[in-house]
Amino acid sequence: MRDFSYLRAGSVDAARQAAALPGAMLLAGGTTLVDLAKCGVAEPETVVDITHLRGLDTIAVDDRGATIGALARMSQVADHADIKSRFPAVSEALWQAASAQLRNMATIGGNLMQRTRCPYFRDPANFPACNKRSPGSGCSAIGGVTRGHAVLGTSEACIATYPGDLAVALVAFDAIVHLGDRQVAVDDFFLPGSTPEREHAIEPGEMITAIGIPASAAARRSTYLKVRDRQSYEFAAASAAVGIEFEADGRTIRDLRVALGGVATKPWRARAVEEALKGKVLEPEVVRQASLLAVEGAVDHGANHYKIELAPRVVARAILKMGETA
Repeated sequence: MRDFSYLRAGSVDAARQAAALPGAMLLAGGTTLVDLAKCGVAEPETVVDITHLRGLDTIAVDDRGATIGALARMSQVADHADIKSRFPAVSEALWQAASAQLRNMATIGGNLMQRTRCPYFRDPANFPACNKRSPGSGCSAIGGVTRGHAVLGTSEACIATYPGDLAVALVAFDAIVHLGDRQVAVDDFFLPGSTPEREHAIEPGEMITAIGIPASAAARRSTYLKVRDRQSYEFAAASAAVGIEFEADGRTIRDLRVALGGVATKPWRARAVEEALKGKVLEPEVVRQASLLAVEGAVDHGANHYKIELAPRVVARAILKMGETA
């Protein structure tokens, strides 16, 4: 790890000004920055400490939705009674992420800013070719071991998978990222593999201050289903955040939200599945057929082909689970 300057920001404005400095990086929970610095990917000139800033760790929930401060801890949000009742998929996504120790340290803003776990990206000593680290150098993952890599949102420049869980639920329910002077839809905040060196739509001098989630009947009846190689502390092979609202008959789908994790270069909204099932009576075979639309346009690189078959099954299982609770 290289030497760096340390700056303790006295306010949000001071933090944003410092974040605009060349080579500056923000320190919140530290669970992402420290990892990246240790493996030689992140080499900050200045680390700007924002951990102590007041007012950025609040959680407010009312009939309009939820506002979650960027410095709220993952475990704090996951265990919040109103988040659990009004946005269960958000709570479930957080509980299934990382370990208890990391959830107690990691912040919501830091969680959204986490970078891919692609082993080629995180090993610059052995794999210097990585368009995320050095634009134009190539992608070592293509032609390498690809079991954990993306099949959606990829390009010839990058096939790295977005690793997070929370953002998948946020994308499903049209959350908004507050960046101080402007707001960005969370689906637009994450950028696909065609811009590997730029993963987030955040500009120099901006920082995440809060996340807003609009209230909806679909968000209230929602779940997060995560399939992985082991039961805990593992990234998703495929996951789905699903929310559903039924008509008065309890079987006809009025509104449906579906987003995928573990299979794309960013949290992936499956709008084709949503449109195919809205107005339909929830029947297992209808759901399974519509869920195949979740991987339209998918491209595999050999060992990750299984994700094209797995992802629709995860989507269908999550939707049918919500139907059983109706």
